[in-house]
Amino acid sequence: MYHPAGLDHELHQVLEELEVGRWLAMRNLLARAEDRWGLRTARTQVLAAAAAGSTVIQEWETEERGSVDAAVTRARVMVERALRAERQRTAYSWQLAQEARAACEAAAHCAPSDPVPWVSMLALAQLDPRQSLRENRWLPAEPTLPPGPWRLLHGADERDQHNREAYHRLLAFLYVRHGGSPGEAVDYGRWVGSWAPAGTALRVLPLYTYARSYWYRRQRGDELLVRQEWTKEHILRDTLRALEGWFDHEVQESSPVRSVLDLSHLAHALWAAHHFQDAARVFTAKGPYATSEPWRYVSDTPDKWREDFVRARTQSLSYARNHPPAA
Repeated sequence: MYHPAGLDHELHQVLEELEVGRWLAMRNLLARAEDRWGLRTARTQVLAAAAAGSTVIQEWETEERGSVDAAVTRARVMVERALRAERQRTAYSWQLAQEARAACEAAAHCAPSDPVPWVSMLALAQLDPRQSLRENRWLPAEPTLPPGPWRLLHGADERDQHNREAYHRLLAFLYVRHGGSPGEAVDYGRWVGSWAPAGTALRVLPLYTYARSYWYRRQRGDELLVRQEWTKEHILRDTLRALEGWFDHEVQESSPVRSVLDLSHLAHALWAAHHFQDAARVFTAKGPYATSEPWRYVSDTPDKWREDFVRARTQSLSYARNHPPAA
């Protein structure tokens, strides 16, 4: 099944409160996160998506004027509304983006140590594919990568080093920059994967680019076998780095709850590389939750991605039962 909160069970309860227009549980949840920036970033993203279609954030700000958490969440909500407007190709998406950018700047001013406003501004970069704004034309430290919102990434990184969403937001920008370039995205993923420290979810980021690159090539008519694709040396190397350096790494108390989407990409890569024993461990860690990615990118019939997901999980779990690891 799909649930936006995934493995974050505290967040499940708060989303139920948001559905009926209550904001107090959201306020309390963010207050408990304090300076656990990775957890705060992940939670505000989900909360903003849930609150974007209602007036709950306005009600919170009315009741608690001057609340920093409310200001940060409002910036998140406004960014979410701008992104939705762009996806729906509405005429006022650019205006919403400008208003969201102002809200992000205000949130950054009142919460100078919080990475969320910077991550939110990174998300808005997707709405500027032609890089008309100077903030989206900065040169990277790595000369092989293209100009982009690197200053914003640096701002987020200064406040929460290796912030998962920040790096994924820059990846999303590369997919739309001047029409998008899968090659640039793969290069970026490999670059991140080359230095991502053990214990960080950035170890999984290259796997996102491989799945989407495969989908792009299938759209062009390239007949590639996905099972062979994922056994290539460089892809398998990054897959095992993610397994050993993230999934098997000791989880710190301050770490955010693991993303079901990250687990999905890792489970798929292991299964497709015929590492069924390890894939079974990741499928088990995911619990009952599923995501359409990466399955809809790698399925021969994207509309039936659920069948491929169930087949991969069943095969992996069956293999693990029949081939228990040696004592």
